[in-house]
Amino acid sequence: MVPALVLGSGLTALGVIRTLRRAGIPAFIYDIRPGLEARSRWYRPAPLDTVPARPGVLADVLQSVAMERAVLIPCSDDWARQVSDASAEWSRRFPASIAPSEVIDTLVDKAHLADRLEALGVPHPFTLRVEGPETLDSLPDHRLESAFLKPRDSQRFFARFGVKGIWISSREQAADRIAELQSAGFELLLQQYIPGPGSLHYFVDGFIDRNGALTGALARQRLRMYPSDFGNSSLMITVPPKEVDEALAALKLLLGDLGYRGIFSTEFKRDPRDGLFKLIEVNSRAWWYVEYTARCGVDVCTMAYRDALGEPVPRSFEYEVDARLVYPYYDIHACREDPGVGGHPLVPPGFRAWLGAQHPLFNWSDPWPAVPPLRMFARRVTRRSPFRPATEMVRR
Repeated sequence: MVPALVLGSGLTALGVIRTLRRAGIPAFIYDIRPGLEARSRWYRPAPLDTVPARPGVLADVLQSVAMERAVLIPCSDDWARQVSDASAEWSRRFPASIAPSEVIDTLVDKAHLADRLEALGVPHPFTLRVEGPETLDSLPDHRLESAFLKPRDSQRFFARFGVKGIWISSREQAADRIAELQSAGFELLLQQYIPGPGSLHYFVDGFIDRNGALTGALARQRLRMYPSDFGNSSLMITVPPKEVDEALAALKLLLGDLGYRGIFSTEFKRDPRDGLFKLIEVNSRAWWYVEYTARCGVDVCTMAYRDALGEPVPRSFEYEVDARLVYPYYDIHACREDPGVGGHPLVPPGFRAWLGAQHPLFNWSDPWPAVPPLRMFARRVTRRSPFRPATEMVRR
């Protein structure tokens, strides 16, 4: 059986190998620095004949692996770009179900995504490219209200600062931040924040095959997040497809226009001012909670594997509704930060929501990845970025 070669590490890679193994597909992992996935019972490092000359460069990695053939499944934006750009020679030996490189770039670069959404008339928050501090000079005051700065390349920015966006409180403060971040090599956007709690965020996960057909989709609602402004989901629940009909229609319009192929996960926020689902971002690869989607009934990893090999792709639109997932290392802090939940951080009143919920790290068949990250995650989520001191947090 042709194995899968999973490119990446951490929670996403862990979810991918667990999902593939559950489907009976042999999987190996390659990344420069193995993470928590290395503690999984399913962890198998990619066999190497030689050490790659450039460990982060796909061509050198594939030249070094002792595998005649394998399906590539990227777990980060960088690996997705490289897989999409792979030469025809490598693609024959190492096929992948992935969109063309220009499509990946459109979705990963938040400025390009905003331009495409504007052209298609897909609802989204007001977004402006920031060329420099002077961009703010002609901007009316109402555009600066509830505005924040975000990077065009969110993955690199998050790795550097541990946040996804930076609040601005005045033109002067915004100009200083723009100059500081641009000198650090980051291209920026100014975006208006959609008001309302994390529970207004909805996600649509799914897969589009080589023929452009949507073969599976699952909808989920975020219930809590940490941090409360630009954070990650800490508690979520699957919802019926009819609750996100409007979002799914917008998603089909965007991905159809792009000629998309492969795994996707899309974030929307329902704007309480007009009731519209507004598209925030699209992941063009596997994501943190891909195993949760599979365990609920929509296995996009197996779909990608079969599509890459030219095999029929199973269709899956029925899934378990009201299935919850909690990321306890984050949700403890979400409960502490949310004044509506409050309580002692180790025994939050929202603890009942944890009962019966899935966990992204722990499951009974593969428990060990959940043990060591407790200390690591606690240290990470309490560390404050220089651009987001706790005293300056704006709750909405």
